[in-house]
Amino acid sequence: LRVSPLCLGGNVFGWTADEAASFSVLDAYVDGGGNFIDTAESYSRWVPGHQGGESEEILGRWLRSRRNRDQLVIATKVGAPMGDAPEQKGLSRRRILDAVEGSLRRLQTDVIDLYQAHFDDHETPLEETLTTFDELIKAGKVRHIGASNYTASRLRSALEASRRLGLRPYETMQPEYNLMDRDQFEGKLQETCLEYGLGVITYFSLARGFLSGKYRQGQPLPVSERAAAVERDYMNPRGFRVLDELDRVANQYQATLSQVALAWVMARQGVSSAIASATSASQTRELLGAVRLQLDAESLRRLDEVGRSD
Repeated sequence: LRVSPLCLGGNVFGWTADEAASFSVLDAYVDGGGNFIDTAESYSRWVPGHQGGESEEILGRWLRSRRNRDQLVIATKVGAPMGDAPEQKGLSRRRILDAVEGSLRRLQTDVIDLYQAHFDDHETPLEETLTTFDELIKAGKVRHIGASNYTASRLRSALEASRRLGLRPYETMQPEYNLMDRDQFEGKLQETCLEYGLGVITYFSLARGFLSGKYRQGQPLPVSERAAAVERDYMNPRGFRVLDELDRVANQYQATLSQVALAWVMARQGVSSAIASATSASQTRELLGAVRLQLDAESLRRLDEVGRSD
């Protein structure tokens, strides 16, 4: 399974990007050489009036209109709540079998390239989840499976269970990871992914937009759905030091802050692809510039160091 170093995040489709804007973003991404698109059945259930599945539906209509399905790697996820009833969440056999049919229908495709467990489900035995995923692979509905938001110990347990039962194992891991948020991946989870040879797909690679440079000390907050949370979590002395260092490296390479922040993630050991979202074609083209940006060892070291500061 070969994917672009920059994965296009589909969480904004049907949320902050309407269908026309989403189509423009997708077109620009593919025109720029990208082949990897990540979504989830639950996107964008958090929006008032939405039920989930909106992102997959938009992506499915785009795939049908562009007739380019075979050229792309489509990843989606199961496990986040799609309703309040117990059977509408988690990773039980019933939930997965119901969810995959919904995702296939909305995506207007016969097969999902990468089907991921969105969140761990401690109420369902790992063996039940893994056996169900294996059934889907054998039925030709899914090509590869992965996990998201697992701890290192839980991921290792899942991988060992697959080995013990002779089932297809998780092949990818999707953690939150960026210059500001490093604890979930670095350390035991990174070591486990390297040991078992998993591909790592990072989400929130730009720290929900903070590392794009739109958030500055003493300046008004951007008009954004995420602005209040970004201010709370990142607009502090450490965050501003990271932005200062990104500014210095960006000036050195005549690049944007987003490109530098993504290039840093892509250069980390074990990372296969960094997810980033866009709401316009121009923003998409900017993000794609990160793929061509090769930071020198000193720049990577300085960014690594400032990102670790308290």
